[in-house]
Amino acid sequence: MAQKKSDPNYKVIAENRRARYDYAIEDDLECGIILEGSEVKSLRAGGANIAESYAAVEDGELWLVNSYIAPYEGARTFRHEERRRRKMLVSRKELARLWNATQRKGMTLVPLVMYFNHRGIAKLKIGIAKGKKNHDKRDTEAKRDWSRQKARLLKDHG
Repeated sequence: MAQKKSDPNYKVIAENRRARYDYAIEDDLECGIILEGSEVKSLRAGGANIAESYAAVEDGELWLVNSYIAPYEGARTFRHEERRRRKMLVSRKELARLWNATQRKGMTLVPLVMYFNHRGIAKLKIGIAKGKKNHDKRDTEAKRDWSRQKARLLKDHG
């Protein structure tokens, strides 16, 4: 993350750690997200999951599909639906680029991390990714293991 750790407003809400294992991420993009009041309160309490979700460009709009935001107990009358489709905010230029990547190049839009930025506004970082095959995953794991082992050897004998 490029943000400073000392920033009081910056807070990671949910992270999709499996995305980097399952997908080769070529580019990422920060998006705004349209939320209801009870959803924001629930996110501040830390109840979200973006592991099974994905983003899709439909009818000239960007949508976050199948993300989970826990129900907020304090909301009595205006409760939100936990797995509803949420509209995401990007510029028209970025939207055209995302549509081009998904429709023409066969890429996938994968949510990587949901967080509150330094101004306290909920943001979502999505990755433009290509799915990995099993042998690619094994290669990635082997490289990771070797770098760990190399660091251990340097620490012990270096």
